[in-house]
Amino acid sequence: MTKKSIILFDGVCNLCCGWVQFLIRHDKKGVFKFVSLQSEEGIQFTKRYNIDTKVIDSIIYIRDNQSFIESDAVFEIIRDLSGIWKVFLIFRIMPKQITDFIYKKIAKNRYLIFGKRSTCLVPTRKNKP
Repeated sequence: MTKKSIILFDGVCNLCCGWVQFLIRHDKKGVFKFVSLQSEEGIQFTKRYNIDTKVIDSIIYIRDNQSFIESDAVFEIIRDLSGIWKVFLIFRIMPKQITDFIYKKIAKNRYLIFGKRSTCLVPTRKNKP
């Protein structure tokens, strides 16, 4: 894959920011670019792809002008991540209703479980689209 893929994330969520930092460390091919949902650019992306951030407010993955949400976003990111991490795609055999249910439970409780930052994580110029 040569085209850059964009990950929209909750810039104040510790879990989301940790996931972004993990991806930056393991993205050896430089595939991913990151945009905080709270940023003006993030708002523009959600409008462009008709994503209601009142409903979807954590990870959104955009690749080849297609958006992925909830567990599909996580699985597509893992699919595009090089290395051993693809082993986690085994969970894709589970029904989507189950993986989305798990995703939604974690997303709904992420601030309670992982905490919230007082400031938004801002990706570096290298990691922005």
